[in-house]
Amino acid sequence: MAEASYTPRLRQYYEDVLRGELTEQFGYTNVMQVPRLEKIVVNMGVGDGVTDAKKVQTAADELALIAGQKPVITRARKSIATFKLREGMPVGAKVTLRKSRMYDFVDRLVTIALPRVRDFRGLSPKSFDGRGNFAVGIKEHIVFPEIDYDKVDAILGLDVIVCTTAQNDDEARALLKGFNFPFGD
Repeated sequence: MAEASYTPRLRQYYEDVLRGELTEQFGYTNVMQVPRLEKIVVNMGVGDGVTDAKKVQTAADELALIAGQKPVITRARKSIATFKLREGMPVGAKVTLRKSRMYDFVDRLVTIALPRVRDFRGLSPKSFDGRGNFAVGIKEHIVFPEIDYDKVDAILGLDVIVCTTAQNDDEARALLKGFNFPFGD
């Protein structure tokens, strides 16, 4: 007997409700025209990685807990003498999420992590790039419940880039609003 496959809550919501609403709102004639989430890239830059390579590894381990997937350690492309940075030195970690992990991450980001951000007044609606992608910076990675606050030695920031198949910012904004992204004014 085959085991039932797991479908994330937000993906089910997209297929059952949101796709129809977007088709009605923008007048799409083909189901493939409807914007959808393509991937999410979570990036963590570690400035102190220049002096201590262990900090980059610690950041990568914490990013693995947040994303549920092993991150790639990013390295410097150029040498910059004023920062004592050499080409090839580890400077951060990033992870690209797709399919089920992506929908689970969006669910945790919107329902758990963003409400825990201090002095949160909503996401900036200006953070779109013109081609339907959205970026948000989070100053403290400890807002995610997977991180044990007592075991953290340094608070790190992270960038979350949401890539969609939308053709413009209005379509992407409608898609993300459908996923309950808390946009401010």
